Amino acid sequence: MSEHSDQDPRTGETLGAPAPEPGSGLDRDPDEWATGEEPMTAAQRSYLDTLAREAGEELPADLTKAEASKHIDRLQDRSDRVGDE
Repeated sequence: MSEHSDQDPRTGETLGAPAPEPGSGLDRDPDEWATGEEPMTAAQRSYLDTLAREAGEELPADLTKAEASKHIDRLQDRSDRVGDE
């Protein structure tokens, strides 16, 4: 059996790891991302749309991945949807 606590009991498969990998870039500035200038992903667009609606903000629909990430971080700080951990 796997050491992962988030193991899917149906398949035995897991995603991720029980702890972040050193140097994995979890705290890397979006401006340093290799793909930061690419258009935002569909997941970013959907989540950003939800956060912006809740905040009563309008944002451009042509954001890059890095720009979308920055807006998501900013709006999460203001949102009741994301609890303090």
